[in-house]
Amino acid sequence: MDGEKMEKGEPAPQAADVDAALEYLNHEGTSVMTEVDEKALVRKLDLTIVPLMWACYNLQYLDKTLVNYANVMGLQEDTGITGNQFSLLATLFYVTYLAFELPTGYLMQRLPTAKYLAANVILWGLVVALNSAAKNWAALATLRVLLGCFESAIAPALILVTSMWYKKSEQPARVGFWYVGTGTGTIIGALASFGFQHYESEVFTPWQIMFLLFGLITIAVGILVVIFMPDNPMSSRLSREEKIWAIERLRENQTGIENKHFKFSQMKECFCDPQTWLIAFITITGNIPNGAVSSFQATIIKGFGYTSKETALLSIPSGVVACIAVVSGGICASKFNARGPIICILLLIGGILGGCLLAFSDTSNKGALLTGNYLTNVIGASLPLLYSYSAANYAGHTKKVTMNAVVLMSFCLGNIIGPLTFREADKPQYLPAKAVIVGSTGLAILATCVLMAYYVWENKRRDRLYSGVGHKENSEFFDLTDRENKEFRYRW
Repeated sequence: MDGEKMEKGEPAPQAADVDAALEYLNHEGTSVMTEVDEKALVRKLDLTIVPLMWACYNLQYLDKTLVNYANVMGLQEDTGITGNQFSLLATLFYVTYLAFELPTGYLMQRLPTAKYLAANVILWGLVVALNSAAKNWAALATLRVLLGCFESAIAPALILVTSMWYKKSEQPARVGFWYVGTGTGTIIGALASFGFQHYESEVFTPWQIMFLLFGLITIAVGILVVIFMPDNPMSSRLSREEKIWAIERLRENQTGIENKHFKFSQMKECFCDPQTWLIAFITITGNIPNGAVSSFQATIIKGFGYTSKETALLSIPSGVVACIAVVSGGICASKFNARGPIICILLLIGGILGGCLLAFSDTSNKGALLTGNYLTNVIGASLPLLYSYSAANYAGHTKKVTMNAVVLMSFCLGNIIGPLTFREADKPQYLPAKAVIVGSTGLAILATCVLMAYYVWENKRRDRLYSGVGHKENSEFFDLTDRENKEFRYRW
C-alpha cells in the first residue's frame, strides 16, 4: 500500500472532521525546519507561554487556599463560622468545580481557548477580592461556590494548551513547570500570611487585605493572558515559518491541535475506554490526601502546638518540597519517557512514608510530625503526570477535551472526600484522616501498575494486528481518536 495516499475507496475526510492545523498547512504550504530552528522555537515557547501558564496555575492554587491561611489569621472568629462550616467551604468549592467541568470543556472547544481561560482568570480574581467584604457564612459560601465555577477552567485549558505546542516527550516537563505553581503558591501564601499578621488596622483585618491584594493581582494576570497568550499556533504572533514548524513538529503526537466541532461519538468513546476509568480511579484516590493536605495544612501544623505566626513560616517548606517533587518528577518523566513509574515513586514517598510519619509518630515528636506533613506534599506531584497521560494518550479533540474534564472531575471528588475526613471530633490529631492518606495512596499505586500493564498489552496487541498498515498522508491531523488511528501507540 502506498503510504502517501488514502486507501482505495476510502472517503476523504470532510472539513468538519479535520484538524484546524491541516487547513492551515493546506493554505500556507510547508517549510523546512532544521534541528537548530526547532530548538530556537521551543526555547521561544518556553519563555513566552510557560511563564503565563505558571502564573495562572500559581494564582489558581494560591487563591483557593487563601482561606486556609485566613483561618489561622482569625477568619472563623471574625465571621462567626464553626469548624465544620469551615470544612464545608472546601467541599463547596470542589462540588461546583466538579459540576462545571463538562460544561467548561464544551465551551473551551467552541470558544478561543486562551480568551476563555483569561475571562475565567479575571472573574475568579474578582471573586477573591470580594472575599475581603465577606462578613458571615452565607457570603463566604456564595463566593466559594463562584470561585469553583471559574477556577474549573484552569487545568483543562492548560492541558489543552500544552498539547497544542509540545511533543509527547516534552509534555511532562512542561506540565510540571506550570504545575509547580502549587508549590510556589504555598510559599507565597505562607509568606503573605506571615507578613499580613503584622498588619494592624481598625478598618480592615489582615486576612481581608490579603484577599483584596491577591484578587487584584489575579485580575492583572488575566489581562496579560488576553494580550499575550495565543489561542493556537495558527493564530499566534509567530512568523509564518515558525507557525508551520510549530504544527509540523507535532505530527508525531498523532493527537492533532484543534478542532472546533463537537463530536458526540468521541465523547462516548472516552467513557467506553478502559484507560479513562483507571486514570479516574488513580486521580480520585491520589487526591483524597491532596485535598486534605491543601485545605488543612496550616491547621495541621498549628495543631502541633505552634502559634499562628510560627505556623505561617513552617508552611514554607511544604511549598519547597512540592516544587522539588513536581519539577524533578516532570523532568524524569520526560527524560525516561515514562510516567507511571514516576507516579508510583512519588506516591510511595508522599503517601506511604509521609502519611505513616504523620499518622503514627508520637505526638511529642514534632520533628517526625513536621517531616511527615512536608512529605505528604510530594503526593500532589503525581497529578501533573496524570494530566500528561491525558495529553499524550488521548487523540481526537472532543475526546481529549472530555478526558480533561473527567480527570478534573475525579480530582474534585478526591478533594471533596479529603477534607471531609478531618472531623471536628478528631481534633487536634485527626488520626483517622491521616490513616486515610496512607490507605488511599496504596490503592492509587496499585491502580497505576494496572494502567501501565494495560498500555503495554494494548501496544503489543496493536503491533501484532496492525504491523503491516502503512501511513496515510496527513492522518495526524484527521482528528482521529487514539482508538481509530491504527498507528497510535500509548505512552506509559
